[in-house]
Amino acid sequence: MSSIASSGIVSTLLSPTFLTYYLAPLAVVFFVYFRGHKRRDQENLTQYQANKEAGLTEPPSLHPVIDASKCLGSNACVIACPEGDIIGVIAGKAQVINPTNCVGHGACKTACPYDAITLVFGTEKRGIDIPHVTPTFETNVPGIYIAGELGGMGLIRNAITQGRQAIDAIKKRDSKAEYDVVIVGAGPAGLSASLAALDSKLDFVTVEQEDLGGTVAHFPRGKIVMTSPVTLPIIGKVKMRETTKEALLSFWQEITQKTNLKINYKERLEEITPSDKGFLVKTTHKTYEADAVLLTIGRRGTPRKLDVPGEEMSKVVYKLVDPQQYRGQHVLVVGGGDSALEAAASIAEDEPSSTVTLSYRSDAFARTKPKNRGRIDALKAAKRLQVLLSSNVKKITAETVTIEQGGKIMEIPNNAVIVCAGGVLPTPFLKKLGIEIETKYGTA
Repeated sequence: MSSIASSGIVSTLLSPTFLTYYLAPLAVVFFVYFRGHKRRDQENLTQYQANKEAGLTEPPSLHPVIDASKCLGSNACVIACPEGDIIGVIAGKAQVINPTNCVGHGACKTACPYDAITLVFGTEKRGIDIPHVTPTFETNVPGIYIAGELGGMGLIRNAITQGRQAIDAIKKRDSKAEYDVVIVGAGPAGLSASLAALDSKLDFVTVEQEDLGGTVAHFPRGKIVMTSPVTLPIIGKVKMRETTKEALLSFWQEITQKTNLKINYKERLEEITPSDKGFLVKTTHKTYEADAVLLTIGRRGTPRKLDVPGEEMSKVVYKLVDPQQYRGQHVLVVGGGDSALEAAASIAEDEPSSTVTLSYRSDAFARTKPKNRGRIDALKAAKRLQVLLSSNVKKITAETVTIEQGGKIMEIPNNAVIVCAGGVLPTPFLKKLGIEIETKYGTA
C-alpha cells in the first residue's frame, strides 16, 4: 500500500465525521457494556457476601465446583442455570453465589465451553451421605433398591428415569411373596416406579407418608419447576420444560386418576425385616410381605416433631401449603430456618385478619436469608407478627398452645400449628438395614 493511500486512510479515521458517526457510538456501547458488567459483578459480590455472613454456604446435594484457572467468564453457566441466581460472575470468573438454593440441575456443567465445572456431593465441611447402588439401583442388600433423591439425584427428570429403570430390574426377579414389590414414596421416582409396576402387571403397593409429589410438594407456592422431556410408563413422552409446582402436581394427580393408580397416602414406613420370601414391610397401617422393596423417599426424611402433648391433633402440620387457609385464625409457626420464616411471613402478609406467632428455640435466626429476616423484622415492627425467641412449645390443646420463654409460661389462643423444624434424615434407618453408605466430602 502506498504512503499516499495510508495517509488517506489515517485522515479518514481521524476525520470529525468518522469520529462523530462511528467511533462515538461505539465508545458509548462499550461504556454501557462494561458499566453493566461492573454493576452485575458488584451485585453478585454483594449477594455472595450476604449469604456467607448468614452462614448459607452449604449446598444441600449435588452442586458445581468451578475451576477458576479454566473459567474465562463466558456467562454460559449463569444463563444455563434454571434457578437463575445460583451462579454469578465476579471479577471475570464464575462463582457459586447462592449455594443453598442449588438443586443440582447440572445444566451449568453441560453449558460450560471450557470444562471448568465439576459436579460433586458435599463439601470439605459438610459431608453428604450417598448409599451404594448398582447400575440397576439395587443396594448391597439384595432385594432392596433405591431411586431418586435419596440416591443423590434430586432432578425430576433423573428421578423419573431411575424409578422406571428400577422396576425394569425388579420385574425380572422370581417372586414368591404376596407382593412383588413395595414402593415407598410417591415423589417423581415413586410415581414413575408405580406406573411401571402397573404397566408390567406386578403385584405391588405404594405407600406415601404425606401426599403426592414428595419433595416437589414442599416447594414454595408458585415456584417454577424446571423439567425436561421424560418418558412416563403408560403415559409416554411428556414434554414439559417449564411449569409451576402447582401445575406439575395437578398433572401428576390427573395421571393417577386416568390410570387408576392406587397410592396409600398418610401411611408411613416403620420397619423392614427379612423374611423367608423376601421382606416384611411394616407401616403405620399394616405389614406387607414382598420380594423386593424400592425406596424412593426424599433426603429430607420424616418431619422432625416437637414430641409434646397434643401434637397428634389434626391442626398440627409440617408444611405450609396455602396461607389463605389460615384466614382469620390464630396460627403458631415453630422453627428458625428459611421455611419457618417464609411460612410465618406469608401468612402475616397475605392474611391481615390472622394472628401469627413465630416461636424459635434459639436467640437469633442464624443461617437464614437476609431477605427473610428483613420480612420478619418489618412485620414485627408493623405488629403483624409476634416473634418469641428462646422459646419452646410445651403443650397443644384444641384451642390454645402453651409456650415457655425465659422461665415464664404463657398460654395463647390457637387454631393451627405449623412445625418447620427440618427432617430426620433416613441415614440411620438405611444403616440399620445393612445398606452401605458413603459420606462424600466434595467428591463426585
